[in-house]
Amino acid sequence: MKNKYYALYVDEDQKAANINIYGDITSYPWTEKDVSAYNLSKEIEGLDVEQINVYLNSYGGEVAEGIAIYNSLKRHKAAVKTVCDGMACSIASVIFMAGDERIMNNASLLMIHNAWTYTSGNADQLRKEADDLDKISNLSVKAYMEHINISEEELKALLDAETFLSPEEALEYGFATTIIGDKKSDKASQSAKKTLQKMILAKALENNENKEEDNEELNNSHKDDKTKEDPEQDDSEKDPEPDDPEEDPEKESEDDSDEGKDQNMQMFRSFFNALTDL
Repeated sequence: MKNKYYALYVDEDQKAANINIYGDITSYPWTEKDVSAYNLSKEIEGLDVEQINVYLNSYGGEVAEGIAIYNSLKRHKAAVKTVCDGMACSIASVIFMAGDERIMNNASLLMIHNAWTYTSGNADQLRKEADDLDKISNLSVKAYMEHINISEEELKALLDAETFLSPEEALEYGFATTIIGDKKSDKASQSAKKTLQKMILAKALENNENKEEDNEELNNSHKDDKTKEDPEQDDSEKDPEPDDPEEDPEKESEDDSDEGKDQNMQMFRSFFNALTDL
């Protein structure tokens, strides 16, 4: 069986098989869109390979058919990698869980929900149908719980809500092991640049403020020393102000402050210019 919705290709050299499931999963494959577990499970069983890659884009279908495909993949000796190429909905999301590696493309979705059916009958028959559906839904719960890292209660809440899971959510909850196709730029993003620029600017300003506080403390210290001098001492007896500005400690502290500011601003400009080149 081979068409554009389902295909199985074996690479003998690589000892690998690639399976595409791009259609509905049903026991009645009336159209080329339908994928039957009867055919696929038999083909999986007969594969003599070390790796099976399953690519999924399916709205799902019959629970029994999907569970059979899931168990066929789990039973095989080969390592299994499942890849969500578009949407893996309903029972197709259970097939996705058969992978040792479970890969979400950056533009893909899982959809999980409880089993549902069409039925008719009297009250007793309808009550029995509801109980049966709970058991059928539990098949999917067991498949999910084998890998996910959330509680069964949390999982059932997602099933009750008929939840679409983004790649990020699938990875976070443990449905997936990897996301591919999210190409990261080899340059810093604009938001990262702005954040780093703000950090550097804040650091430069902080250094300047600290320098100014140190200089202010130094000046206050000089003033305190002057006030401790003998108040009766004649102004003429006091040490004359140094003519050479290089000998003036207050002048030196001011020069040091200006030099420190210049160095900090030069460092900031260098970092800023480097960031703009990223």
